[in-house]
Amino acid sequence: MEGRVLDFIALGILVTVVITLLYAVIYIHDIPYEIAKKRNHPHLHAIHTAGWVSLFLMHALWPFLWIWATLYTPKTGWGISSAVNGQKPDAQGDPNQELVALKARVAVLEEKLELTLKQQSKAILEQKPQSPAEEV
Repeated sequence: MEGRVLDFIALGILVTVVITLLYAVIYIHDIPYEIAKKRNHPHLHAIHTAGWVSLFLMHALWPFLWIWATLYTPKTGWGISSAVNGQKPDAQGDPNQELVALKARVAVLEEKLELTLKQQSKAILEQKPQSPAEEV
C-alpha cells in the first residue's frame, strides 16, 4: 500500500513540474510582448501573435521578437528620424512651422514651373513653320 501512495505523490510532483515548465515557457515567450506594451509599441499585437507562433516554431522567432520589441522607444520612435534630419530628437522644430516652410517651397516651385512652361510654349509658337518641301 505504501508503494501506491508514493506513486501518486511522484505523479503529482511530475504533473506539477510539467505544468510549471509549460507556464514558464509561455511566460518567457510573453517577455517581448510585455516590453512592447510598456513602451507603447505600435506593433504590439503583431509581437504578441508572433510570440505564440514562435512557440510552435521551436522558439526560432523569439530572439527577433525581443529585438523588435526593444527597438522602439516612446521618445525617439525607431531612432531613424533624428539621423535623417541631422538633428537631435529633442531639437526637432514645430510641425506647423515645417508645414508653412514646405508650402512656401512648393509655391516657389510652382511659379518656376509656370514660368518655364510659358517660355517653352512661347518658343514653340515663335518657331518658323516649315514648308512640306523643307521637311523632306
